Amino acid sequence: MGKTAGDVALKPEGVDHRPAGLIAARDVLKTWLKRDAYPLWWSVGADHALGGFHDRVALTGQAMPGPKRARVQARQAICYAKAADLGWDGPGGEAAAHGLEFLTRRHRRPDGLYRSWVTQAGEAADPDAVDLYDQAFVLFALADARRPGDDRPEVAAEALLTRLIPHPLGGFRDFDSEALRANPNMHIFEAALAWIEAGGGPAWRAIADGQARLAMRRLIDPETGALSEVFEADWRAPADPGSRRVEPGHQFEWAWLLMRWSVIDGGPGPLAAALPLIELADRSGVDTARGVAVNALDGGLRPVDLAARLWPQTERLKAAALAARITCDAACWAMAQSAAASLQRYLDVPVRGLWRDRLEAGGAFVDEPAPASSFYHIVLAIQELDRAIG
Repeated sequence: MGKTAGDVALKPEGVDHRPAGLIAARDVLKTWLKRDAYPLWWSVGADHALGGFHDRVALTGQAMPGPKRARVQARQAICYAKAADLGWDGPGGEAAAHGLEFLTRRHRRPDGLYRSWVTQAGEAADPDAVDLYDQAFVLFALADARRPGDDRPEVAAEALLTRLIPHPLGGFRDFDSEALRANPNMHIFEAALAWIEAGGGPAWRAIADGQARLAMRRLIDPETGALSEVFEADWRAPADPGSRRVEPGHQFEWAWLLMRWSVIDGGPGPLAAALPLIELADRSGVDTARGVAVNALDGGLRPVDLAARLWPQTERLKAAALAARITCDAACWAMAQSAAASLQRYLDVPVRGLWRDRLEAGGAFVDEPAPASSFYHIVLAIQELDRAIG
């Protein structure tokens, strides 16, 4: 196996531009993760009676039982699989296995696909829906479950791959729609990179290469440089720019994945595609008054949703941190510091280990339970920042 994105070191030449404030922010975030978040989401966020993880925890610290989504089970398994590497000395392996066991036992259908959601007790829902997005996170969770001498996760992942529907022009189709979505294809890219880094076979490298080529050749608009969300059947974006949706968080996230692939594959093309995506998203998609990446722009890069969810802040931090680690550019370090400060605002709640998910355009946070699905975004952002700081 060649290099992984985690192996990248700061270039030996040049000035170290890492801001002292960013190092301090990394320390605060890691402490929050180890002392507060990991213990809370295992003690309260896990359903120890019926299995799996709850979808939400109230900001007062109580679990909110209800239907369980496949993506939450997969994401929580991913989070806890990374816990030991991030310094948590709690039962990370047990917690990861807890989520993965419920996912594979309760969400897996007889045809090998995974149900999008089940009841709290794990019973199949009606309709028994599946979504390409959820399958991508199952693949990712199985990669993080791989251990030497145990080929069961890879066997399960390869079986799931046979159920996906490749598109003749690249990427994968949804199961029940002619429209094509960039987002689930992005997470299949992410899952393939996770499998490469876990030591998986050559099929994962081929998928990663195909997803990178899809982004560079078909998803990124050559005129605006932006990457849209929904495409027509031949991977053409809607003709009217006003009907396109561009999400700054996904510009950052695709850039982060392309940079990781550039490191693994050693080719300059993905890095050359990634850096302009970061610059575009930071220039057009960040509200400087509030210091946050907003939810959405149209195809002309005009804001259409000025609210700011938590996850675009984590994607900005991941992209900036990896770009800084690769390029040593002072502007990338400054962007990472800005993104880390934004993230910390969302985590500033009375019950430590929880978070707010939505900042309104007017500057007030929505008072609502913390969604478990955000934990994956936070954990990976802290991990990327930690690698960048070293």
